[in-house]
Amino acid sequence: MAAIGSAVGLGNIWRFPYVAYKNGGGAFLIPYFVALFTVGIPLLIAEYSVGSMFRKSAPMAMRSIHRKVEWVGWWGVFSAFLIAIYYSVLMAWCLCYLFHSFGLVWQPDASSFFFNDFLKAGTSLSLGGGINMQIVFALLAIWTSIYLILYKGVKSIGKVVAITVPLPTILLLILTVRGLTLPGASMGLEFYLAPDFSKLSMPSVWLAAYAQIFFSLSLAQGIMIVYASFLKKGSDINNNAFITALADGGTAFLAGFAVFAVLGYLAYQTGMPMEEVAGGGIGLAFITYPTAIAKMPILASFFGVIFFMALLTFGIDSAFSMVEAITNGMKDKFGVSREKITLIICIMGFLLGLLLVPGSGIHWIEIMDHFVSNFALVFIGLLECLVFGYVLGGERIRKYANDVSDIRVGRWFSIMLKLFAPIVLISIAAASLVELMVNGYGNYPSWSILLAGMIVAASFITAIVFARLKCREEQ
Repeated sequence: MAAIGSAVGLGNIWRFPYVAYKNGGGAFLIPYFVALFTVGIPLLIAEYSVGSMFRKSAPMAMRSIHRKVEWVGWWGVFSAFLIAIYYSVLMAWCLCYLFHSFGLVWQPDASSFFFNDFLKAGTSLSLGGGINMQIVFALLAIWTSIYLILYKGVKSIGKVVAITVPLPTILLLILTVRGLTLPGASMGLEFYLAPDFSKLSMPSVWLAAYAQIFFSLSLAQGIMIVYASFLKKGSDINNNAFITALADGGTAFLAGFAVFAVLGYLAYQTGMPMEEVAGGGIGLAFITYPTAIAKMPILASFFGVIFFMALLTFGIDSAFSMVEAITNGMKDKFGVSREKITLIICIMGFLLGLLLVPGSGIHWIEIMDHFVSNFALVFIGLLECLVFGYVLGGERIRKYANDVSDIRVGRWFSIMLKLFAPIVLISIAAASLVELMVNGYGNYPSWSILLAGMIVAASFITAIVFARLKCREEQ
């Protein structure tokens, strides 16, 4: 359940539906499930197996495979921490909007409220600008919650996910049922699901499917390795991987119904075409969907609370899993106490998150998310495939997983891990690099793109440094 909670996050709600409708609607499910079974599940099985086999965090599990690849594990957990920094800010926004929902305070213009009143955003990328103190306090509440969940270890995590995994799914079902009863919902669902099979001949659609699977399953961040290290010996690896992957995909698909049914209603109410209403990312969660909620005929505030509570509970499991990955790495490497290192990491996360609270923070969140997701995690995933497939051995992993699993995977697993997955990840990185070189990113200035690249490079260098430090057994 913790793994499902980590995999199912904010991206399932505001990324998958948008990616699906842009890439063939219902037809997108074909490349999506092909990607799930050819890359997502094999790499998930590999990460679960490595965690269960060595019973260590990602950096020390990599060290157990070979001393010279420990840095790959560190790069993964440092990248996860970078994500946690801006992810927690997004969750702070959700917490604020949860309370704003009671009075629908974003009316009458949700866009103006979000950018001007809430974020106090400007066009400048400087770290100055207005600060909304309610976001600061919300961010403090988020990091305090992460600390309280993690400091006692896996038992407290188990108690939390028993609530935070099923609850947002129930809330999403409530939103879906309400959305389906609104006028115009069928128009939104047709826009979401109408299959365009001609797009299946486009390489970009298949790359989008693989990218969605890779980013959605929390791969290459050290999370699944450390979670699997807590499994009892003999726990079923393959079943766990299939259940996690299918639960993640199913939640993303369900989210599409909740999102597009309400967007169809918004288009019906405003007379705007679906092409203008439909969108993904931050704007969907904080502008478009709240606008639609405010137009609901009854219980609008109630459904606003339901929506942002769902986002908050979906997000918290992903957030603390990213922190868990780095705190366990530090504990395993240096022998520090869990309570102390968790507190230090959470304080650092809060302080660094404050840099993103001013109005310019939204721009830096978008830039960092693009670079970490499309470059750092892709290269880490590629390195993992090579280490698992060639250094540890794909067949060794397959045998280990099969010995403890009801579902046995065939030799296709090794082929996917050693050949197919690396080719796909190289293709994603190459496509992202070409897109960046040709079109830049989001009309942002070149200096901001260079700075983001330097931050990613710094995480790589830090990983190398940490791998060279002596672990507790050597001191």
